[in-house]
Amino acid sequence: MPPSPPAAAPEPISADPPHTADRPLLTQSWLDLAFLHWAADPADVALLLPPGTVPDTLDGVTYVGLVAFRMHEVGWFRLPGVPYLGSFPETNVRLYSVDRHGRRGVVFRSLDASRLIPVVLGRALFRLPYVWSRMTVRHGSAGTVTYTSRRRLPGPRGAHSRISVRIGGQVAEPTALEHFLTARWGMHTAFFGRSLYLPNSHPRWPLHRAELLHCDEALVAAAGLPAPAGPPASVLYSPGVPVRFGPPPRAGRRPVTPL
Repeated sequence: MPPSPPAAAPEPISADPPHTADRPLLTQSWLDLAFLHWAADPADVALLLPPGTVPDTLDGVTYVGLVAFRMHEVGWFRLPGVPYLGSFPETNVRLYSVDRHGRRGVVFRSLDASRLIPVVLGRALFRLPYVWSRMTVRHGSAGTVTYTSRRRLPGPRGAHSRISVRIGGQVAEPTALEHFLTARWGMHTAFFGRSLYLPNSHPRWPLHRAELLHCDEALVAAAGLPAPAGPPASVLYSPGVPVRFGPPPRAGRRPVTPL
């Protein structure tokens, strides 16, 4: 049986964060991001979400995202980011969620990363589905970027992706769909059988439209989702943003922006 709908109306989609992270739990930068998204039936993803959340939709449709990027200098609290262990390629498969408090977020079905220690910490501390993979991010000629990933542990072995995009012009005003897919200010995850919400804050995305040159991937199916059929509904690129993750709100409340 699918989960019940949220009790509160979903919060508005905002290009700027609706809250701050003045006392960050984690700091990091996300660089050289390629966003690939395919439309999905909410019924296909509802049972893959944490308890207390349902698929977030736009015009009755939800989306599956394959996002490849470089994580840069992850740090704890206000400490400086770690140059080596905190910097690595990552590719995640994500879904779109909303909880009973109306908080929109993302749910990670898998997070491939090339550093073993962050993988172990992410799985142990946050119960996130990190996996250890061989990965590269390479800039080529004529504004191209290629992302590769081949899974090591815990598997399934052979799960892989190779994505190449050509960066296009900057997006002056994102469409409603582009806002829906990128303006996400938190994540939902299952934590010891309960839903946990972690808010994040960062500057407005600098987005570019992008041309998909190549996509050979098995990560979406490995994450328990139907393999994409046809080209993505949206392909975007961003040079990146600095990010802060705050602690979970008390008693499940929405984070509040100070006046």
